[in-house]
Amino acid sequence: MADQDSVVLPPHVHDPEALPPEVRAAAEGSLLTYWQDRVGQHVHDSYAGVRLMKFPEDLRMFEHLLWLSRAQVVVELGTHSGGSALWFRDRLRILAAYGLVPQDIRVVSVDLSQKHTHDVLAAADPGYAEHITLLEGDVLDPATGVRVAECIPQGARCLVVEDTRHAYETTYAALSHYARFVPEDGFFVVEDGVIDVPELCVHIKPPGETGGVVSAVRDWLSTDQGEAFEKRSDLNRYGISCRNMWLRRTAGTTSAPGS
Repeated sequence: MADQDSVVLPPHVHDPEALPPEVRAAAEGSLLTYWQDRVGQHVHDSYAGVRLMKFPEDLRMFEHLLWLSRAQVVVELGTHSGGSALWFRDRLRILAAYGLVPQDIRVVSVDLSQKHTHDVLAAADPGYAEHITLLEGDVLDPATGVRVAECIPQGARCLVVEDTRHAYETTYAALSHYARFVPEDGFFVVEDGVIDVPELCVHIKPPGETGGVVSAVRDWLSTDQGEAFEKRSDLNRYGISCRNMWLRRTAGTTSAPGS
């Protein structure tokens, strides 16, 4: 048990930097305004002291799918600050604690640069590297997928999350290069279809050219590779969300992870 004098307490709850900005849901207000405010709020949220830009409703659905698909590994395309890598790692630990997956859980998180992420994660958890692998690479480059495969335990069931530039080219490339890691009844999740709904994004504007996420998913699903997946629009069932696209593999073969 820790010495009470040595315990480092989190920032006080009244510290405006410790919590996301408040969003009010007035009974007389409009759903559109509330949704717009929630989209603006989620980019200022955090987990374990590290920035985490996901709706709580979407995180809850991820918990359901990790449990149902028995995922041992999460392949995360787009690391940002690393908060989601920590969150996914902790959810996988829970699955392992329940005996649903092997203890050798892993999050493989890919981004163009991990220059600052190592320091951020080490500050939150000095032992993060035991179960989180940070890779630098471009999802447009097939060679990056080869390096990801080398980090996955043999035979592990994977869930893949695409949260990169939210543009047609990167979304389509991510689906093309990483869908092979998803086993039957597993999921590939393309995040932030909300980017293609301008009226919901009045409080945010991602850097660079964005948009085309929804059309990239639609076009890829019409390919031979995409025909092995079904789009589960019903999984945005908490109402307010970032309009993620939850793709479930229904058939087809995958490359053996770790091979």
